[in-house]
Amino acid sequence: MGVLYLGALILFSGCMLLLDRRFRLFFWRDALSATIVTVAGFVFFLLWDVAGIAGGIFFRGEATIATGIVLAPELPIEEPVFLLFLVLCTMILYTGAVRILAHLGARREAQERRP
Repeated sequence: MGVLYLGALILFSGCMLLLDRRFRLFFWRDALSATIVTVAGFVFFLLWDVAGIAGGIFFRGEATIATGIVLAPELPIEEPVFLLFLVLCTMILYTGAVRILAHLGARREAQERRP
């Protein structure tokens, strides 16, 4: 039971990557840009977490679904995996929404052009 959360994060990240591959939204559209955005977002949120931990704002909770492995005081191994999932999920949802809105806008434009 101790790896349930970590396993779920990895599984859901894989599912997001499958959606990305199917619709070519993020990594499968432009791998270099996606890598830069992912690394930048990950580093930003990790530094945010470290600052929160150093300021005494963030604490590691005790959960039976977590592994209990910590990378640093108050920084469980699940946190960086969650941060990667967060960035990945956000960017896939964003690029998907942009594509849907562009498609709807093009459809509306085509309908307005009809006599």
